[in-house]
Parts: sequence; structure tokens; C-alpha cells
Amino acid sequence: MQITKLSDHVSAKEGTYSRTAIRKGIKNDPPPEALNCMINISELLFEPLREYVGGPIKITSFYRCKKLNTTIGGSRTSQHIKGQAMDIDDTFGYKTNAEMYHYIKGHLEFDQLIWEFGDDNNPDWLHVSFVTHRKNRKRLTVAYRDEEGKTRYMHTAKHTTLTGGLSPDTGPRA
Repeated sequence: MQITKLSDHVSAKEGTYSRTAIRKGIKNDPPPEALNCMINISELLFEPLREYVGGPIKITSFYRCKKLNTTIGGSRTSQHIKGQAMDIDDTFGYKTNAEMYHYIKGHLEFDQLIWEFGDDNNPDWLHVSFVTHRKNRKRLTVAYRDEEGKTRYMHTAKHTTLTGGLSPDTGPRA
């Protein structure tokens, strides 16, 4: 029997869809272990977040087989490969990415939460992961580009923003 839904609002097709995989002819089918992880993050993190948001949330990347992950230049240790991570975006406008970030940070279990680029007020998208084989780390990270345009990651519980706007770790400034 083939699984068609990972949770009430996440289909298996949505969890494996990739334009790059289609264009390059890459078969992006998760093994059973990754499929179980995809179900866990969908049910235990995505569904409570969707309830808070009050409407759909765009999943822009979820499971990636190793070949797809390499093709798009993903990290060799990416949790996407294990079905433990998803990238989400406020495409539908119910809540901003910043509002979802703060809700996840303050109310949900997660392993890693990345404020992906954007500015101090709103990231371009969020990367969030969830594991069940060990305690979730609740690791907060900010992705940014350095002076040469290379992607860098700042792992921190608190950090100082460069522009003085919304800090991903403390919320709006007074």
C-alpha cells in the first residue's frame, strides 16, 4: 500500500516534489526510515504550526534523496536527506515567516530552526527540522551572505542584528 498523506494537510507528493528532480530525471522516493521521519515532522510540527497560522503554509522543500541534494548544492549532512527537515514560506499570507519563526521557537519542539536570509524583520523562508531518535536541540540559526556573497550560518541562542530591526531571537524591538 502506498502512502498518499503524511498528515492531515501534507501529501506524500508535496513531501517529495522537486522541479529540479523532475527536470533532471532524478527519482526522489524516500526509503521507509525517511518516510517515517516525514510523517513525524508533518504530524508533530507542521500540523500544530498550521493550526496557529489558520491556513495553508507553502512547503518549498522537504525530502531530498542524496542525488537531488547534491544536484542543488545542499549540505552533505542536510536533514532533508533523512526526511527530518522542511523549508516553509508564508506564500499564502496568513502569517509572516517571522511570526511562524517566533511561534515555532516559543511553542513547538524542533531540532533546528533557520532564519533564511531576508532581513531583520522577516526571513525569505524558514528551515525547520524535527527528530525522534534523540532529544531535539532547539538550535537557532541565521543564514546570511558575507561580503563575497557566500552563505554563512550563525548558530546562537541570541544574536545582535546588524540593522537594528526585529531580532529573530528576541522579537520586535521597542
